[in-house]
Amino acid sequence: MKNNFYNSVPVLTLIMVLSLFLNSCGTASNLKWEQMYNGKDLSNWKIKIRNHELGDNFANTFQVNDGNIQVRYDEYTNFDEQFGHLFYEKPFSSYLIGVEYRFVGDQVKGGPGWAYRNSGIMVHGQDPAEMTLDQDFPNSIEVQLLGGNGKDERSNANLCTPGTQYVKDGKVMKPHCANSTSKTFQGDQWVRVEVLVLNDSLIVHYANGEEVMRYNRPQLDPVKGEEEGQLLKGGTISLQSESHPVDFRKVEIVNLEKVADDPVKLQQAIDKLMAEKRIPQQ
Repeated sequence: MKNNFYNSVPVLTLIMVLSLFLNSCGTASNLKWEQMYNGKDLSNWKIKIRNHELGDNFANTFQVNDGNIQVRYDEYTNFDEQFGHLFYEKPFSSYLIGVEYRFVGDQVKGGPGWAYRNSGIMVHGQDPAEMTLDQDFPNSIEVQLLGGNGKDERSNANLCTPGTQYVKDGKVMKPHCANSTSKTFQGDQWVRVEVLVLNDSLIVHYANGEEVMRYNRPQLDPVKGEEEGQLLKGGTISLQSESHPVDFRKVEIVNLEKVADDPVKLQQAIDKLMAEKRIPQQ
């Protein structure tokens, strides 16, 4: 019995290790890209445009044509600060989102100068039903999509903070916008921006497969003189209408909730996802 017991220990250990390994690999392999946009219509999305009721797609701002979500202003006479957002139907907490987009055409009359070739992916956002009628942006973390103007350097996948702030290098950051380390993307080329969002701990921006920014502890603006605000653990995802026409041909997500509470599995999943450098075809 003694010999049989000790001889069986390595076998049992091997089985346990193999089982854990396969379970971890299975979890990572089961994390797939899910399409948030069905390529046909906006049935899974909600529209909120400033000074218009939730669900009112004023002047047909958000359209689907040629298989793309299109932001257009053909029916506007003047932009008049009518900032809009297209909200996905459900919130998320820990995930990797990927968006492929391009700027096209000319900015609508009345659009602010800073909004030239400017759009955004809003994450950890406010419920659009809670926005006031004249609210311009949802309280959220904005991953700014910024195209080149043909002469100046304009980094992409920057960070803006409507109603929010964050922590970077151990310091609370209160400026409204911060530039990434991204290069400038000129012209009407397709660009892919990805955002890794891990609950209230970490957010990382990627532009065409390159990490360009990371920061921690996304939070609402503080109240009552406090230094830090309420941490954002999740929220809505939305795409912006900021006065320049833009096409979105792909909006997809990997939901990391199943592994979010297991640091080892979460890191395995992230390593596997980011091992591929996803660059859009033109």
